[in-house]
Amino acid sequence: MLSRTADCLFWLGRYSERAGNVARGLAATFRMAMLARPLSADDEWRSLLIATGSEPGFLAKHSHVTPEAVIHWLALDMDNPSGIAACVEAARRNARTVRTALTVDMWEAINDTWIEFRRLDSAVTRGDRLPGFLDWVRSRALLFNGAATDTMLRDDAWRFVHLGTMLERADNTARLLDVRHAAFHPDAAGDAASYAQWQAVLRAVSALRAYQHVYHARLQPQLVAELLLLRQELPRSLLACYRNVETVLEAIADANGGTRGECHQLAGGLHARMRSGEIGGILNDGLHGFLTQTIDQNFELGQQIGRQYLDGQQA
Repeated sequence: MLSRTADCLFWLGRYSERAGNVARGLAATFRMAMLARPLSADDEWRSLLIATGSEPGFLAKHSHVTPEAVIHWLALDMDNPSGIAACVEAARRNARTVRTALTVDMWEAINDTWIEFRRLDSAVTRGDRLPGFLDWVRSRALLFNGAATDTMLRDDAWRFVHLGTMLERADNTARLLDVRHAAFHPDAAGDAASYAQWQAVLRAVSALRAYQHVYHARLQPQLVAELLLLRQELPRSLLACYRNVETVLEAIADANGGTRGECHQLAGGLHARMRSGEIGGILNDGLHGFLTQTIDQNFELGQQIGRQYLDGQQA
């Protein structure tokens, strides 16, 4: 496979996943802000900017953090490369470039989303319309993932799409937890505010029901962190994501002469770190440090994948 084609497929997976993740984060923050006091509500929106990695760009354009400005920045502002609008545009651009490598269902999922998005007016993120818009974005990301899973041959095209999706998903889970790491400290107060934060994290990754199924218990910070970090049953846990990343990279190497590079070592190290992790030790040593290191290594892994297989990093 040409590196340019692999690059487009990889970023198609990342941008599609990123759009859905931003919608999830917006929905969880919108719910939290409605429950919070005015001052803490502002903190919720700032935390979302940090979690999406777009706070510097936002502050370069806006002097104050307000719900309206944050929602527009993350949903509709094309100046934000991590926003939903920019991700939909970039996903469609990459899909169009490698149209013949996609199935009909994948192309229609991406193209129809792009067409419908361009028809939306700016009022779609205001007031009572916001939850419906965010549900629509999430459903379109799920539709694309389902089309890829159900219709693609398990060849290199599938592997690079899946690789991008899993790498983006791991980054999102780590960032969601990191921005609320104080609520998971062993000495944190188990008050209503903390409980709401644990619930918000689970809702952002659609894992509230999964938590109840696995643990049959009230929300506890140690168990919430364990589910999102170390439980392989959860598709969005770091362990599940890095297991898939390592497996896919090994399959790509085997299908292309067996040559391996730094990206394979990094992926194996991240997977091993999660597989051998123990949640008590992680929390005692500091969740923030653990997640910061993971986010940095995830970024480096993306860079090394680009050097090994892709034409060039996009964003």
